[in-house]
Order: sequence, then C-alpha cells, then structure tokens
Amino acid sequence: MRSQHIWTEKDEEGRKREVRATKFGGKWKLQAKVAGDADWTYYDRPPLEDLLKLKDVIGRKYQRRRASADDVASVEKLIANWGRT
Repeated sequence: MRSQHIWTEKDEEGRKREVRATKFGGKWKLQAKVAGDADWTYYDRPPLEDLLKLKDVIGRKYQRRRASADDVASVEKLIANWGRT
C-alpha cells in the first residue's frame, strides 16, 4: 500500500520548498521542489534534515492514527543507516 507525506518549509532565503515522501513496495522515495522551479529533485540519498522532518511528520500522524507503526520504524531505520551508505 502506498503511503505519501507532503510538507512545505522555507529555506534560508525565504523561498518556499515542498518535499514529498512516498513509501511504495517497502521503499521510501523523497523528492523536493523550490517554488518557481519547473522540475523536481529526486534523491537517491535524501538529506538527513529531510529524513528527520519526515520522522517528525510521521510521528505526529501516528499519534493521530493516520500513519502506521511500520512507517515509523522504517524511517527510523533509514535515519540509523544514513551515515553508513
């Protein structure tokens, strides 16, 4: 089953940045786009800051029963293995 989480934030220069995290087939894929850009940036290795934000987003959704415990565990595993690859 597909799981998608989307959030926006502002970068240091005040530009709006949208991040999409999609879990499909047990694998997470992250992509980001700055407002005004035509193309999305697809990450083979997402930035650690985005993974930490994803953990926060999923943690809050899990408390409201809108995300699964498996999603929480898989993101924590990604963060734990981030420095090893």
